[in-house]
Amino acid sequence: MTPEPASEPESAPPQPPVPTRSVHLDLTGRTALVTGAASGIGRACALRLAAAGARLRAVDLDPEGLASLAAEVAAAAEGPVGAAPVESHPLDLTDADGLDAAERAADGADVLVNAAGTQLVRPIEEFPPEAFRRMLTLMLEAPFRTTRGALPGMYAQGWGRIVHISSVHGLRASAYKSAYVAAKHGLEGLSKTTALEAAAHGVTANCVNPAYVRTPLVERQIADQAEAHGIPEERVVAEVLLADSALKRLLEPSEVVEAVAYLCTPAAGFLTGSSLPLDGAWTAH
Repeated sequence: MTPEPASEPESAPPQPPVPTRSVHLDLTGRTALVTGAASGIGRACALRLAAAGARLRAVDLDPEGLASLAAEVAAAAEGPVGAAPVESHPLDLTDADGLDAAERAADGADVLVNAAGTQLVRPIEEFPPEAFRRMLTLMLEAPFRTTRGALPGMYAQGWGRIVHISSVHGLRASAYKSAYVAAKHGLEGLSKTTALEAAAHGVTANCVNPAYVRTPLVERQIADQAEAHGIPEERVVAEVLLADSALKRLLEPSEVVEAVAYLCTPAAGFLTGSSLPLDGAWTAH
């Protein structure tokens, strides 16, 4: 069951509707691989790239979510948007076999979006070592493996776009998130290294760094945040999640995907090795 959306603080002003598809993007004839494609930001990215004409390879642990994504893409294809069938890859990206399969699936991808992620909020002394390892595997090793699989084909054709869904926590740390912060900081380094190696081949690599986005991942951590900070759950959004943001609202997935879409356009060909904060001025502190 999908969790109910997290409530915004009562003091937040009404927000205008976020426009969709504000970036013109044509990926006709291109293939895009998206990890974490069954829900949240990954699903939004997958739908956006499919709507732009890309052949979609969708990777996620959740086969039902992938089937739902494929059905939604197929339904959109009946209208004026048009979309190719989805190639679904139900894989566990914390497992050696899953990592091998994801690397193979990335072969031939023109666009790679690494969006798979998870969260656990605990003090370091209480953080389970196995959970730490799995989170780094999912959010750092898996992007390395998909990048490794995609680069040869991108190099051969002289074009490619790699976009990692990082986080404001790739640029700033927060207490009780040792694994997540470590993984996202590592992802920033992987992206920059890829940009340096790939520049001569017409391939860009960048990170998009959202603050808290209205997704199940964020909604699920409210209880953990309440326990870690010793406050009621209803105070978490205002006092923890939005404490460092000048814009007092949750970011919408549709806003994140337009940043991803721009990075895939020809106009973004000189933008590489960068981190694009969508953080409501969090990093301006």
